Amino acid sequence: MLTWLQETGEVYQGQFGEFTVTSKDRLDVVIYRAGLTTAAASFALGAGLAIAGIPQAGIVTTISLLFAIFCIALGVSLWTIHIYLKPLHLALQLFWGMGCIAAIAIAITATQPLPLAVYPPYSVTLIGVGFVFVALTGLFVKEAFCFNRLQAKLLVLMIPSLLLGHWLGLTSIFTEKILLGGCAIVFLWFAIDKVFQQIPPDLGDKTVFDYLKKMKRAEAHP
Repeated sequence: MLTWLQETGEVYQGQFGEFTVTSKDRLDVVIYRAGLTTAAASFALGAGLAIAGIPQAGIVTTISLLFAIFCIALGVSLWTIHIYLKPLHLALQLFWGMGCIAAIAIAITATQPLPLAVYPPYSVTLIGVGFVFVALTGLFVKEAFCFNRLQAKLLVLMIPSLLLGHWLGLTSIFTEKILLGGCAIVFLWFAIDKVFQQIPPDLGDKTVFDYLKKMKRAEAHP
């Protein structure tokens, strides 16, 4: 772990000049990937329990706790991800925040546990919590665009299909279990694969970030 944080002194050529990768840059990437791994693991465990369909109150509570861990971990990743377009970055964080607030509100006010409260098709509650998965899908869009990752491309299709199919009542329980299990497996595959990716690519071109900041300051103070 510590070796991942060590500066190599290597100089990279960016679009607007040269840049280096600092220990702080490396730490951001490690935190980003740790968040993704935690989110993937909690999602997979929750999905496994849901697919098993064990009718016990403790299982429903466990799924709720795993969802909370998933949301927190995803939030950490969304705060440390490197995206050139600031409005897009803020939009993903906003969607995540809306979904988390909706989940908290439902958990407090609903007469049923959160997983049961959002399960019925056409439910407004599912739309509210669904914003968390809008943010997650946006993250996968970024990964697919920047790194051409197969797992990210699959998840961009699978997650909306699962949620919209269920909300509209278009998919059977069997189909939903297949999709949910598939999402869990591919998400884990994606997260594990990210662990072994070189760190600098996740940072992007630092000279582009610097250029965009300068442009924003110039617009604010013409």
